[in-house]
Amino acid sequence: MLNPAVPGFYPDPSICRAGRTYYLACSSFEYFPGVPLFSSTDAEHWTPIGHVATRPGQLALEDVPATGGVWAPSIRFHDDHFWLVVADAFGRGPLLFTADRAEGPWSDGIELHGVEGIDHDIAWDADGTCYITFSGLVLDGEQSGTHHGIQQVRMDTTTGHALEQPRSLWSGTGLKFPEAPHLYDIDGTWYLLIAEGGTERGHSISIARADHPEGPFHGCPANPIYSHRSTDHPVQNTGHADLVRTDDGWRVVFLGTRPTGLTQAFAVMGRESFQSTLHWVDGWPVIDPITLNPNLPGTKVHTDFDEPLGVEWVSVRDAERGWASLDARPGWMVLQGSTPNTPGPAMDDSHPHFLGRRQQHVRSRYAALIDAADGIGGLSIRYDELHHYDIEIQPDHDTGDYLVRARVRLAQVEQTWERRVPAGPTVLWITTTPVPANGFDPHALSCDTVGFGYGQGPDTTEIADMDGRYLTADTAAAFTGRVAGIYAATGTVAFDWFTYEGEHR
Repeated sequence: MLNPAVPGFYPDPSICRAGRTYYLACSSFEYFPGVPLFSSTDAEHWTPIGHVATRPGQLALEDVPATGGVWAPSIRFHDDHFWLVVADAFGRGPLLFTADRAEGPWSDGIELHGVEGIDHDIAWDADGTCYITFSGLVLDGEQSGTHHGIQQVRMDTTTGHALEQPRSLWSGTGLKFPEAPHLYDIDGTWYLLIAEGGTERGHSISIARADHPEGPFHGCPANPIYSHRSTDHPVQNTGHADLVRTDDGWRVVFLGTRPTGLTQAFAVMGRESFQSTLHWVDGWPVIDPITLNPNLPGTKVHTDFDEPLGVEWVSVRDAERGWASLDARPGWMVLQGSTPNTPGPAMDDSHPHFLGRRQQHVRSRYAALIDAADGIGGLSIRYDELHHYDIEIQPDHDTGDYLVRARVRLAQVEQTWERRVPAGPTVLWITTTPVPANGFDPHALSCDTVGFGYGQGPDTTEIADMDGRYLTADTAAAFTGRVAGIYAATGTVAFDWFTYEGEHR
């Protein structure tokens, strides 16, 4: 199997089949559009097709904290319709979306009541009774942080109201944080697949079965049936799985990370989606081991801003994007600054005027040609508002030249470097370069180096470089991954083009 299935920050994969096509949905947290979708004709090679949440009002991301928002969707095809349940954490809460086509448009989403928690799953029995199974984590109120294990209700999908009080189901082998439940009727036996051990290094997959969707469930003697904990496998944190039956067997998708450095300590791109085959032994699934594909092709994507942005572009907590225009200056993306006439680190803001795309390769380069004659703006590589590296440009009206500034923001710590350049449109760039593991060296303990510079060709100049370990899931403690792109701090900033280049090695 091709791995990673979907590289970059696309975690919590859920899979379904409709006819001869397979569909994959992932988490997106505070980024918009929300709930990215992929399709495949072989359940192995995945193509992005859009998002579930593409309109204002479908999600309430405006005030969610970092790593809040879209958590762990479950996508299913039932009764000739697509169904997707998801928690808009700290926003609208548990939601149910429907669509006639996976490509959309999707409904506005109805709020689900009586299923307080996360990681909601949806399933139906032969009589058409709908079951919502979920991880009972309380997110707010006096009991915030309390975990009630795996729970389930029968649900009225028309009104969004539970038809009963939640019942407790099998919650694993006793490892911490049972989550990510998925319920399946497989040839007359009901299976409950969950994750346990936490989404960090102890992450694992466990399963139980019963004669009825409400249980009682009995765990597999081999639980957890899959985990990479305490191994040197290049993929770690494996868990949060979902299953689908294909014409030639079964597939499983799950999240994992690719931590690097001398001690496998830092996952640059956060949690990604992986896949494997599985076979059945004595009525229990056995997941086949995975390997990383060593010869995955790289990419070079050049955006001229001559047409609407592709599905890979996202903003932070902002479904309106009234500050971004492709019409104000044809052939350019024009961004209005988020803090007019107030110089400062725009990417510290919880609502930056920023458009970016996920880092999907361990070796990458981002570049853009920027006209900042009327403002301040540049490029940023972001984990959240407390952890980002930027390079920006601004005119100095007193001297007539421009000032290029590289910035590292690490919580309360800020470091900057500055250079003066001639006035005029300028190419700014950010690179990420893996650190070679050359013996027991302090530099080899890290994951990569992030470089900042300006110019191109023989005029390329690097201003500074920074240890990349501080911009990883392990340091930022985020559920997301690196997202890099363009932003405006003040005034009006125009971008003629943007290029992303990436290599997997």
